[in-house]
Amino acid sequence: MTTPTVLADDRTAPRHSPSKGSASGRRLAALARAELILLVRNRSAIFLALVLPVVMIFSIRASLQQIDLAGTGLSIAGAALTGGIGIVLVQVVYMNLVTGYVTRREELVLKGLRTGEVTDREILTATALPSVALALLQCVLLVVAGAIAFDLTAPKRPELFLLGLLVGFVMMAALAAATSAMTRTVQTSQLTTLPLFFVSLFGSGIFVPLDVFPDRLASVLELLPLTGVMSLVRHGWLGNAETGDLLTAGVAALAWTGFAVFAVQRWFRWDPRG
Repeated sequence: MTTPTVLADDRTAPRHSPSKGSASGRRLAALARAELILLVRNRSAIFLALVLPVVMIFSIRASLQQIDLAGTGLSIAGAALTGGIGIVLVQVVYMNLVTGYVTRREELVLKGLRTGEVTDREILTATALPSVALALLQCVLLVVAGAIAFDLTAPKRPELFLLGLLVGFVMMAALAAATSAMTRTVQTSQLTTLPLFFVSLFGSGIFVPLDVFPDRLASVLELLPLTGVMSLVRHGWLGNAETGDLLTAGVAALAWTGFAVFAVQRWFRWDPRG
């Protein structure tokens, strides 16, 4: 198993080098463009990424109709659409990228890229950018749909909403890269992604808002990876946030993101698994 060396390279390189920065930007853009072409050609992946979140949102809405939301300050539409953003993060970014990283590794694409000038960080980032861009587009469409079809307002705290999305994208991409290290084949990626998928759906406030759980259980669920991100997104869109809740959500989200980045640096596999 090999580990990234880009961090050491970055520390020894000049911090203010326009030529290096522009060269890195060009490499990153070229790699991301190639990844986007591959994603667009994969019609089944595009179909699943676009259709499944919509289906899941209707499932969330149906499940919320069986739950008493009185006292939570949430409407069914608000809870369903903010939960839909969580679905997009898990399915479009996390699950799609696990498959992408494993496919590139097993086909020796990652190993081949490392023989050139491109850095490890650029490779990982470029691979993630098309999925993140697709997820961002879907999140924008959800906000527009909320305003037009469900009479929801625009995000009341846009800075919180955008922070939640940004941290969510980085966290899910890093967790995807870390999960790929435990995934032997593309086929087994359907299994290795299930734990985080189900834990996030039913424990991070996507299907069921944490407000309806007993306080002790809700306190435990707040420690799950995606819960902090969902709290920032929900409070940023719908408002009604308390400072203590936001602080807890922010700390949990950043802690999990830091752990995910560390896991990638420590355990990510560039060579096919034997």
